[in-house]
Amino acid sequence: MRILLTIAYDGTRYSGWQKQKSPEVLTVEGEVEKALRALFRMPDLTCIGASRTDRGVHALGQRAVVDVETTIPPEKIPLAIRPYLPEDIVVTEARQVPDTFHPRFDCVKKTYEYCIDQSPYKNPKKRLYSTFVYHTLDVDKMNQGAQAFIGTHDFQAFCAAGSQVSSTIRTIFDCHVVQEDTQIRILVTGDGFLYNMVRILAGTLIAVGEGKILPEQVAQIIESRDRRQAGQTAEPQGLTLLQIYYDFA
Repeated sequence: MRILLTIAYDGTRYSGWQKQKSPEVLTVEGEVEKALRALFRMPDLTCIGASRTDRGVHALGQRAVVDVETTIPPEKIPLAIRPYLPEDIVVTEARQVPDTFHPRFDCVKKTYEYCIDQSPYKNPKKRLYSTFVYHTLDVDKMNQGAQAFIGTHDFQAFCAAGSQVSSTIRTIFDCHVVQEDTQIRILVTGDGFLYNMVRILAGTLIAVGEGKILPEQVAQIIESRDRRQAGQTAEPQGLTLLQIYYDFA
């Protein structure tokens, strides 16, 4: 049966989700496959992930499918696999899906969060899960700029070099910024994202908050399709994949 897993992980010590050619490179996908092979005693088992998070990026709602022969009920798999996984990776949910289901192609939208630390000093406890910005950011202006991302646009200006995609057009359903004490969170939901798109979006909104880019200029940057006009690519540790949505979940 085909099982859909929901996976949470701290990406700090991993070279991203996707397996690399060298088995010595530590990846989340590699560790998940290793655990699945041990649990189901299937040495050739492979899984298919829904999103390729980068080095240092975290997830609370990554998804992956695996085809297995087992008598373990799907809802018991998260508990059964726990002893085989490192402590920074957790399977939080498992459910059976149709054999034709694909975690990437059947995805209808994804939500990412980017966290910014506005503490008076760089907090060592937050350094792995947010990016520190010393200057006070104007959250109202950041929210004004965020509105420009909503809709269907060509996001070539927000795509890192080296991306191999047939189209840079994506639809953003929601993008907003919230502040909770000294933490600022950028939340963005879309039908898909380009390579480093969310981190470039975050870097651009940080520049808006700093006054380096005007809120009304964000729409102009999108229209320009020129990567040089957007903000810097924000650091990876502030990014978390929160959720991947399907028609049924």
